[in-house]
Amino acid sequence: MEFGKLRRWIWPIHRFELKRFLPLFLIYGLICFNYSLLRAAKDALVITAPSSGAEAIPFIKVWAVLPMAFLVTYLFTRISNRLGRERTFFVMISIFLAFFALFAFVIYPFKDTLHPHELADRLQTSLPKGFNGMIAMVRNWTFTAFYVMSELWSTMVMTVLFWQFTNQVVNINDAKRFYAIFGLSANIFATIGGLVAASLSSGWIAAALSRFDDPWGYSLMLITSVIIVIGVVIMGIYRWYCKNVIDPSQAAEGRTKPKIKMGMRKNFAYLAKSKYLICIAVIVLAYNIALNMIEVVWKDQVKLVCPTAADYNAYMGNIMAIMGVLSTFMALFVTGSSIRRYGWTFSAMITPVIMLVTGVAFFSFLLFKDFGMGSLAAIVGMTPLAFGVILGTIQNCFARSCKYTLFDATKEMSFIPLSEECKLKGKTAIDGVGSRLGKSGGSLLHSGLLLTFGTVSMSTPYIAVILLFVVGGWIIATKALGRQFKDLTETQREIPDLDTAAPASAG
Repeated sequence: MEFGKLRRWIWPIHRFELKRFLPLFLIYGLICFNYSLLRAAKDALVITAPSSGAEAIPFIKVWAVLPMAFLVTYLFTRISNRLGRERTFFVMISIFLAFFALFAFVIYPFKDTLHPHELADRLQTSLPKGFNGMIAMVRNWTFTAFYVMSELWSTMVMTVLFWQFTNQVVNINDAKRFYAIFGLSANIFATIGGLVAASLSSGWIAAALSRFDDPWGYSLMLITSVIIVIGVVIMGIYRWYCKNVIDPSQAAEGRTKPKIKMGMRKNFAYLAKSKYLICIAVIVLAYNIALNMIEVVWKDQVKLVCPTAADYNAYMGNIMAIMGVLSTFMALFVTGSSIRRYGWTFSAMITPVIMLVTGVAFFSFLLFKDFGMGSLAAIVGMTPLAFGVILGTIQNCFARSCKYTLFDATKEMSFIPLSEECKLKGKTAIDGVGSRLGKSGGSLLHSGLLLTFGTVSMSTPYIAVILLFVVGGWIIATKALGRQFKDLTETQREIPDLDTAAPASAG
């Protein structure tokens, strides 16, 4: 049955498909809801911590997040090989929920005892200013741990666990309709998550908690309690889906050890054999490098406006709510229609183009506000600082909105024509570690600039130049992948198993 014109744009889902579609819609939305709470809290903890700031983020991503990404990916492959798909999902989410509960209710109350402030003070007086971010990472190590686990929730739960499962149970034709609506789910729940994050650290709740010695600590406990409850709900819906929607043979396969054995070295060696997978990896790396480098500069500006943890968390929560509304609009009126009408390549190209345009506007104002562009702030009745924060906020909202809609939908669609082994090994390598390498690669560049120039503001011109090269490479890789994707989907063939195929067919 064909959909009407409006239905085709907004909700191209048949009634008989709801049992198969809605649980996935809810799971992805709730995972994104939790990440909204975690994103606001992790930034508030690290950036407003004693003797810390946005300059700590690049060092955390290089020296803490990246090693843990390798460790968690290794742990995931071992658990997946032993327990199968369904049990792996439960074990991995339980690990995250246990840590967040431990942090909020046990570790955070004793932060002053656990943090080595005396050692950090001695290091800060003896080392150059460019090392302040690294020292802050060590000084506030428990906050660093929370930041790491929040980042890995995005990588392992939102990207690997959910999409790996979804790509196995959704075919390419349904994906063209389903995946755009999954973006809608992410945006709706991210909006709600942003509002919840803001409300739990501001307004009447903040007023009620102000009578305590550490109101932000109690606010953090409330945020964590919500995350844990939602995590349990996610596991319940997933369990119901595996039991009632997936056919018995496929469900049994999900509970047993996979036929395809995974190992980190083998996964990356497998990735290197395929031009198709390499293009996907380049796109993922470029997105994460570009966004990471811009975000550090923007968050450095936000701290000047919101110096306390509660204020910072409330601001970021409100921004995520706005971002969710924008993303919802894009999911309803842009993503699905763009993919169906203009194809994969056009849709995938929108994200790097928007990143380029908004990034150029943000950096142009920061670099030239003392040479005439500062007058733009006066025209709209703002200080240059506030106007710069607004431009950075606009950039981040558009970049993240594209990520949750166009970028994720087109990237996940690119995995579907692959063989099962390509999907499993390629996706684990690209999303489990590749995305983290992108963020850490950007952070490595940023930390090197901080060590050289001392502050975020002094390194900003060089970040702007690097951004242009990264986005240029992203656009080239997108065009190359689009040609290969079109060939695969039009001929309805799969990339063969690279371990058994002849070398000539490995592309």
